[in-house]
Amino acid sequence: MSFKPSSVVPPLTRPQLSEARRVRAAELFEQGRSGAEIAWMLGVSEESVRRWRRVWEEGGADGLRRRPASGRPPKLDDAQVERVRAALEQGAQAHGFEADLWTLERVGLVVERVTGVALSRASVWRLLTGRLGWSLQRPERRAVERDESEIARWIAHEWPRIKKGR
Repeated sequence: MSFKPSSVVPPLTRPQLSEARRVRAAELFEQGRSGAEIAWMLGVSEESVRRWRRVWEEGGADGLRRRPASGRPPKLDDAQVERVRAALEQGAQAHGFEADLWTLERVGLVVERVTGVALSRASVWRLLTGRLGWSLQRPERRAVERDESEIARWIAHEWPRIKKGR
């Protein structure tokens, strides 16, 4: 019998994992565990545990929780980001580009068309890698004349002959 979850649970982000570790430390503080024991159990340094204990003693477990990010709010709200995601998943050719390849400039143009918000190249990069979870992919450069069957034949027959020195 195999177990198949009904829905896919996305993996925790690094900040979420860090918060979970601090909250677990608070539970262990309440149990009266030593700093060295907590550090070993959570895989962190004893200095981190000492710092967390000071915060916990002053503000309780809530003091160890993440705080909302400070600074300027993002230019795109979550609904706009989802509209951009849907547009990008259609592919670059669906938006009038010759090759089905995304560049920062092209993504910036699509973002502006879909949302009316102009982003810098750096902001487009943060949108793609941070909020959308995309990664840099570079197409492989291959010769147009490349013949896979001839390469396979050469590797199977010619290369062993050359390697033996016949």
